[in-house]
Amino acid sequence: MHILVDADSCPGIIKDILYRAAERTRTQMTLVADRPLTIPSSSHIKKIQVQSGLNAADIRIIALTQPGDLVITDDIPLASAVVGKGALVLSQRGEILRDENIAERLSARDFMTELRDSGISTGGPAPLSQKNRQSFANQLDRLLVKQTVVQK
Repeated sequence: MHILVDADSCPGIIKDILYRAAERTRTQMTLVADRPLTIPSSSHIKKIQVQSGLNAADIRIIALTQPGDLVITDDIPLASAVVGKGALVLSQRGEILRDENIAERLSARDFMTELRDSGISTGGPAPLSQKNRQSFANQLDRLLVKQTVVQK
């Protein structure tokens, strides 16, 4: 399993959880962004900076994704694309997205976009709570432990 991170929108607290997990489990992780990133010095963690442009980081993540990879993103169209390639997605709030639930999430996202486009204010997502961070860390740990068991 390779972890790919949509780093443009990933909060620092989530990146910190990911850094620790990648080191602890010796899992390869790549952060992709269209701006400079500072990452810890590690043989397990690397970064890719893409040129600025609409969805440039998403396009690179899709190109890099292989079946069995784990992608960290809250971007539902990106999640849909990588799930279609056989990857799992873990949202920053700890929700696992896969074939069984991605169509529903994409439909809800499209509906909210239509509301906003028609002038209805829908507000943005709530800030990450401690519960969200804990859920993310727990789900990540479960996925990495499961992967370790599969490799043995």
